Amino acid sequence: MENALIVVKEMMQSGIIGPIAIGGGIAATYYIEPVLTYDLDIFFIPIEDGLDVLGPIYRYVGKRGFPLQAEAIMIEGFPVQFIPAYNELVREAVWNAVDLEYRSVKAPVVRAEYLAAIAVQTGRSKDRERVARLLEGEVVNRSVFDEILKKHGLSEKWRKIEGISHEK
Repeated sequence: MENALIVVKEMMQSGIIGPIAIGGGIAATYYIEPVLTYDLDIFFIPIEDGLDVLGPIYRYVGKRGFPLQAEAIMIEGFPVQFIPAYNELVREAVWNAVDLEYRSVKAPVVRAEYLAAIAVQTGRSKDRERVARLLEGEVVNRSVFDEILKKHGLSEKWRKIEGISHEK
């Protein structure tokens, strides 16, 4: 993963993509015990608006000879999925990412509060489990999390999810 992160940072420095942040399962492992995850999720701010925000990425990796594997790109032997910041919550998460270190590479990682809020928004069962684990691990500032949920209209959705988890 270290070499894949180096390539992703090169893409950002070359203007292929805008600011980035590691999200998903790998981001969660910075805060809680490791979870099984398939790939490195890279949230990014596209350089240009439009329908083909992934085009510059695919052209770049094609020139470098990195193969595609399902929805991921194999960069230095590690599957990387590029996810454009698809709404205001994800854009805010990228802009507020914290620099953490993986081996010798510093990389921006989505803060735990945003990771939990994005999981609430997505709402899949694995996301609901991620929120619970982040909260149980006491890595989420509850007041910051609640403010993010309120700002992005997710408070009611969270109350429903929380209610379901308390019923079990």
